Amino acid sequence: MFMGEFQHNIDPKGRIIVPSKFREDLGEAFVVTRGLDKCLFAYPMEEWKILEEKLKKLPLTKKDARAFTRFFFSGAVECEVDKQGRINIPQTLRKYAALEKECVVIGVSNRIEFWANENWEEYVEESEESFAEIAENLMDFDI
Repeated sequence: MFMGEFQHNIDPKGRIIVPSKFREDLGEAFVVTRGLDKCLFAYPMEEWKILEEKLKKLPLTKKDARAFTRFFFSGAVECEVDKQGRINIPQTLRKYAALEKECVVIGVSNRIEFWANENWEEYVEESEESFAEIAENLMDFDI
């Protein structure tokens, strides 16, 4: 399980350190793709395959299903951590998530997320204001 929040910088070549706490669970190769809320999602191969199977079952006749599947898979790249503990994030993904310098890497259960620091701070601030309401809405899911 991935959890925690880590501050890292992305270098001009698009490389960012994957926190050592996450590396073992991510494995030798993992998938990074566009996430929701203008961040990037990174999945271990095992989790990616589970997600892939679920997305394959979406009906091709539904416009939203086609759009989401295209969005998710077209941005996906397989990554490997180098000897310095970094991955190289392609320019298209950096642009999507506005990753330019200061970044935040967070663990979210079965995945990690890469955020531009400014976007993360804004997201946290907005979420804190409605956290109680969000929690109340999730009570239906037995949490």
